[in-house]
Amino acid sequence: MKPRISLFAEQEREDRRAKLGDPLVGLAEHVDFEALAGSIDAAAPRPSRAKGGRPPYPTVLMIKILVLQQLYNLADDALEYQLLDRRSFLRFLDLTESSSIPDAKTIWLFRDRLAQAGVGNQVFEQVQQQLLSQGYLARCGQIVDASLVQAPIQRNKREEAETVKEGTMPLGWKPHKRAQKDVDAKWTKKHGKNHFGYKLHASVDKRCKLIRKIAITHAAVADTTVFEELLDLSNTSRDVYADRGYPSIEREARLKQAGWRVHIQRRGHATKGISETQKRRNRAIAIPRARVEHVFGALAQMGGKLVRCLGIVRTTFVLQLKAASYNLKRLVFLKERGLAPF
Repeated sequence: MKPRISLFAEQEREDRRAKLGDPLVGLAEHVDFEALAGSIDAAAPRPSRAKGGRPPYPTVLMIKILVLQQLYNLADDALEYQLLDRRSFLRFLDLTESSSIPDAKTIWLFRDRLAQAGVGNQVFEQVQQQLLSQGYLARCGQIVDASLVQAPIQRNKREEAETVKEGTMPLGWKPHKRAQKDVDAKWTKKHGKNHFGYKLHASVDKRCKLIRKIAITHAAVADTTVFEELLDLSNTSRDVYADRGYPSIEREARLKQAGWRVHIQRRGHATKGISETQKRRNRAIAIPRARVEHVFGALAQMGGKLVRCLGIVRTTFVLQLKAASYNLKRLVFLKERGLAPF
């Protein structure tokens, strides 16, 4: 069919986009980005202009850009192009009439300044406050799990690799080479496959599938190591679910003594399997526990299975921002689907 020429083509496309639904419209409506920017400026004040120079972009604009980057899994250069080209992004940022668009370097510098200042936790907690203020409390129990996050693999010589394992850098590495080496990521093995990078540990509430607490470690850290610190005491239920990677007689005894209702799957051993009763119990736990896999699946769609940055400091900030952005996206979904907070 021959394309139809119309003087109102732009408006007609706009109407079609409105019918399909723009998730960024929901973000702009339901999220208080000014409060988010305020928490960032309080934790990491903007650079002084005493020496002159171009004034920095507003923090509220830059944090919106970082949220877009996490939601759509864009590298800095790709993000700059999309900011210049994508009308929905410009509307979300209130830049439709502006020719001043942050470039890739500006975005990198802003993100790195926040990472070095360690404000990722403040961002995550500010999002938690907004969830609570809109009535989305942690309810019906929590599910604890972890997911591997791939980092750029380092090609080091054997001697260099041994030095890195000891927690130091080889003396022969010059500053520019050190800046391109990740000495914090570690190798681990899962299901017979080797993985290099980090691990995102999370506690997710069972009702709304919102991430309530997180911890970031290198990949070799055992999941059980951070189990207790992930427990969300604000959840209205004392039920806690986890897979067979977390069982421990001592842990379960401590949790039960503290008032928790423990639902951790049982694991068999090489010489002895689990009983039929334990198998039935595992299947019963698997149904609610599967909800955490939905969360990690959504994070994977947002690029949460890999990081482009180097080092635990930058990785921690990016994954905290990724989890916060997921929660914002989930908040919009809950609001627009009419799922009542209580």
